[in-house]
Amino acid sequence: MPALTAAMGAVLKESAAVCLDHHGHSSPVTVHLKKIRKPTALLNWPSVTQVMKNTYNDMQRTTEQGACGIAIMLVRYVTGLTVVEQSKKGTGFDYWIGPDESEECLPFANKARLEVSGILSGTPSQFATRVKQKLEQTKASDSTGLTAYAIVVEFGKPQAEVGKR
Repeated sequence: MPALTAAMGAVLKESAAVCLDHHGHSSPVTVHLKKIRKPTALLNWPSVTQVMKNTYNDMQRTTEQGACGIAIMLVRYVTGLTVVEQSKKGTGFDYWIGPDESEECLPFANKARLEVSGILSGTPSQFATRVKQKLEQTKASDSTGLTAYAIVVEFGKPQAEVGKR
C-alpha cells in the first residue's frame, strides 16, 4: 500500500489484535459488515502477548489505531480502492483513497476520502450515531468534490459499517 510502511502496518495490526483479544475473540473471527453486499469479512491476527498488551495499554489510542487497520483493509475489500496518502489534520477525514499506485493516474484522479472511527465496545445506538457523525465530519472537505467514505469499527461484536456520501 502506497501510504503505509511495514512498521505502521504492524502497529495497526497489533492494535486491532489487542482490541479483539480484549473482548476474548480468537483468530480468525468474522466481522459483521452492515449495509453492504458483502455481509462478512474474516480477520486473522497474531497471538496477543503480554508485551503487546503493555505496549498498547492506552485503549483509546489502541482502538483508533486498530480501527484504522481494519478500515484500510475493508475499504479495499468493499470498494477496490486502497489508501494512497494520509490526510492532514483539520480536513475532516483520515486518508485519501484511490487506485493502487501501480495504476497511472493524475494527482487526485479517481480518489476519494476515508474517515475512520473505532469503538472498543458500544451499543447499536452509539454505533449508528457514530457512522452519521463521521459522515457529517467529512463535509469539511466537500470542496474537493470527491466521494467520502466513513468506516466505523466496533470491536465488541465485532462489526463495521461503511457509509458513503
